[in-house]
Formats: sequence, structure tokens, C-alpha cells
Amino acid sequence: MNFEIKEGEIFGLLGPNGAGKTTTINMMNGLLKPTSGTVNVRGYNIRKNLKKIQELIGVCPQHAAIYKFLTGRENIKLFGNLHLIDKKVLKKRVNDLLEAVNFTGAADRKVKGYSGGMLRQINLLIALINNPDIVFLDEPTVGMDPRARRTAWKFIGKIKEQKKTIILTTHYIEEAEALSDHVGIIDYGEMIALGTPKELMEKHGGKDLEEVFMKITGRRILEGI
Repeated sequence: MNFEIKEGEIFGLLGPNGAGKTTTINMMNGLLKPTSGTVNVRGYNIRKNLKKIQELIGVCPQHAAIYKFLTGRENIKLFGNLHLIDKKVLKKRVNDLLEAVNFTGAADRKVKGYSGGMLRQINLLIALINNPDIVFLDEPTVGMDPRARRTAWKFIGKIKEQKKTIILTTHYIEEAEALSDHVGIIDYGEMIALGTPKELMEKHGGKDLEEVFMKITGRRILEGI
């Protein structure tokens, strides 16, 4: 697998269950050490400059990394404190993030009472608390209701407007088609298609990205290997 992501773009990574999406982005963000090959982020080699790369990135993992005995606001503040963000700056940043996804009303409730979709929203905000240049979003809208998902889409679009680079994995192909500047489709650990959504539809004769996906993988995105 060999590909490049341009600065300031949204790169959608698609593939069936077990294709290697999460493994790939975990090697890119340093959570998993590659057995071979390497990743370069802003000119820094992940094998040699991992700490520097971690200063540039924010990660929204597939499974919510949240303390359920804290409130949503307290969870975001906790991770902000781990980044050693100034208290005044942190307070404003937390408020701004909560308002951006219309979450202020539920922010001061204990997380243990949140729905799965609400947990994903807090997880997304935690990934952004350090104001990263590069954001890894691993299935960020799973479990969200349609309204929350659309709010998240708009929010991700606003993140891009700040010239941030976003790497997005998703099981919602319409999400990748709506948000991504470029899309990579992987299957069995290999990149089998790469281009803009329009380029892929034209090349493979699909009316939408889902049809392209079905043609080149031969299976639906949620099917296992």
C-alpha cells in the first residue's frame, strides 16, 4: 500500500469489515507499529519522530475512550489537561466545541447515561481539544441518529475550513461521498482504488460511490472477509 494525502483535504478510507482500515490508520497515527514500511507526516518519519507527530494529530478511535463516571464536559477537559492546555484557553475551547455540535444541553450529565451516538460525539470533540493539524476519525458517526450525523457532517466540514487534514474511515458510503476530496478503497489489506469520488464513479461506471464499491469488492461494506 502506497498513497499520499494532501494537506487540508478530507481523505475517506473505505473497505469491508476486516479489510484493514483501522489497522492502516493506527499505523499512521502511531498507535500500532508497522512490521514493515513507514509513514511520513509533515516530513516527520513515524519511526523516528513519533512524539513530534503526536503533537500535530488528534485521534477519534473506533471505540469511545471515555470515563463514564464523569460528565461529557469533564471528559473533554480531562483530555485538554493531559495536553497541558492553558485553563482559560481550555474553557473557551470546550465551550466552542460543545456549541458547534449542539451538545451544550447534555454536556453536564454523567456520560454513563449517554446513548451510543452521544458517546461518539464526545469522542469526536476529545480528538479536537488540542486543536490538531491532522485529525484521524475512525467511524466517527456510528450509532448517531440521522440528525446528529448530519450535524457531525457539518462540523467535519467546518474543521476542514480551518485548513486541517482529516482522515476518515466510515461504513456510511454516502458519508464518504459527501465529505471526501479523495477516497481510497482497501480490501484484504491492499489499496484497490484511489481517486476523487467523481473519478472513481467515472472510471468504474457507477452512479454513486456505493455502486463503485460493490463492483470492485464484490460485497457490501458491512460484510466480513
